[in-house]
Amino acid sequence: MPIRRLPPEAVNRIAAGEVVERPAAATKELMENALDAGAKRIEITIERGGLARLCVEDDGCGIAPDELPLAVERHATSKLVADDAGGVDLLNIATLGFRGEALPSIGAVARLSIVSRAKGMAEAWAIDVEGGELFSARPAPWSGAASGTRVDVRDLFYATPARLKFMKSERAEAMAITDAVKRLAMARPDVAFLLTIEDRVVFRVSAEADPENEGRRRRLSAILGADFAPNSLALDQTRGNATLTGFAGLPTLARGTREHQHLFVNGRPVKDKLILGAVRGAYQDLLARDRHPIVALFLDMPAEEVDQNVHPAKTEVRFRDAAMIRGLIVGALSHALAGAGHRASTSVAQTAISAFRPESQAPLRAWQTAESNLHDGDFVMPSARVERSAGQNGALSSPVYGGGDRAAIGGGASRAPSEDDQFFPLGAARAQVHETYIVAQTEDGIVIVDQHAAHERLVYERMKALISNGGVPRQALLIPEVVELDPSECEALIARAEELSELGLVIEPFGQGALIVRETPALLGQVDAKGLLKDLADDIAELGQAHALKEQLEEVCSSMACRGSVRAGRRLSGEEMNALLRQMEATPFSGQCNHGRPTYVELKLADIEKLFGRR
Repeated sequence: MPIRRLPPEAVNRIAAGEVVERPAAATKELMENALDAGAKRIEITIERGGLARLCVEDDGCGIAPDELPLAVERHATSKLVADDAGGVDLLNIATLGFRGEALPSIGAVARLSIVSRAKGMAEAWAIDVEGGELFSARPAPWSGAASGTRVDVRDLFYATPARLKFMKSERAEAMAITDAVKRLAMARPDVAFLLTIEDRVVFRVSAEADPENEGRRRRLSAILGADFAPNSLALDQTRGNATLTGFAGLPTLARGTREHQHLFVNGRPVKDKLILGAVRGAYQDLLARDRHPIVALFLDMPAEEVDQNVHPAKTEVRFRDAAMIRGLIVGALSHALAGAGHRASTSVAQTAISAFRPESQAPLRAWQTAESNLHDGDFVMPSARVERSAGQNGALSSPVYGGGDRAAIGGGASRAPSEDDQFFPLGAARAQVHETYIVAQTEDGIVIVDQHAAHERLVYERMKALISNGGVPRQALLIPEVVELDPSECEALIARAEELSELGLVIEPFGQGALIVRETPALLGQVDAKGLLKDLADDIAELGQAHALKEQLEEVCSSMACRGSVRAGRRLSGEEMNALLRQMEATPFSGQCNHGRPTYVELKLADIEKLFGRR
């Protein structure tokens, strides 16, 4: 078939399909234009999921009357400046929108009307585009701010009926628009946003006076929920030319999907696999596999260090030094989470309190049965029954505890429980319930500890520290295994041979396109050498570091810690209970076990009093 040029109308509609996939994409483009224009207030109005009407009004600098026709002309933009030689630096982008595609693309598939009053102008001007047909600019009434722009889009995709068939329900499209508005609102706490759907205000936030510190936290809490502020950790770390700020939720404040992970690069909301992978790596031994943390990460770096023109909708980016960015994110998150110590989310206590709400009054017989169970070995009270036994060299003992290896928890130390213990963060042990849960009294409430989950985390962190300080124990293979790989993969692995050796994996080149494995990490037991090396090669190719081996080692440590920790059903002495509490207070990440479950629940006295009608 002969090669021929497409008509301009077809070209415009094809380009529109790349930029304006759905109403939410059009909303995002128009809001970004408003932010680039210096807007401090943006109002969005939609009808029928944005398909019937989509209006975005701002108080930015506006558009001059003679520039209105250019604003809807393809490849015309105010956001890229040509140099003296006529070239344009596409890598040095300091604005949100820069392709010059949004307005002409929307005008090619909808009925577009733009009314704008430029700063310093006495009146506003308007221009219309319908299905790609441009009308002349004209004076128009304006009742908004001193300057600004109102973009009114009606009958979106009327010029491309086939696209309408692929739209989701009006409710789904409205939810997508709401999500787009909220993401930009998180990125710009200094700007007020108002979203109205079918004459009903569904989202409203005011501009924050302190957008960099507490103002950002307040804006995030308004969007992510009231639980986020008290259960999040501030981030502020720099590596090279990149700075990471934002907030990360505690591991026990987790969700079932990644929808609550918000990532911003130079103020632009993105969905980047590298950043998502780094978040997963930082939380990987703190959460169950089906749970995901809540984070809002803001990465700022020189524009030339990141390619923001990878995707027409600008939702993906590419970093010049991907390994450095991943290290920055993992390091910042790990440091913040370690600094949280044993802290757990307040939502755990709220869930526990709600579980105590009785649905109906229980008969008196049930309380009598529970009372009788107190004498059946399910409930012990250490602080009231600890005595000194002259026959055990002054060590604490009690007839109700039975035997047990105190060194498993207390490291061999023995100390009498003291009334001052209740002033520690996790308080003083007062009872053990069903030989599984420790009840401790704090200064202003009680703490209930899952002894197995808590000790599992303590053992795991101890094993990680031993590996980090003394290196990973290795086992030599009786018959070294030869693994054939792609030559480029072999070269990448050999270049990292010293790093892999520190992790317990010893490899050597073995001719063209092959490696020989001589030693493997002892913790891994029998190893699928080829599968492991393939995973490592993929890691190195993508990120420049071997993460698969580290993660496998940590999984083995987690499994060993689970099997080697104090089991549920074991009766503990008062010293052991308090020693466990004190070690939890001194151990990072002890607020959750290796599988992501909370290790303790704290109930404030005020909450308990509410249960009994005292407040």
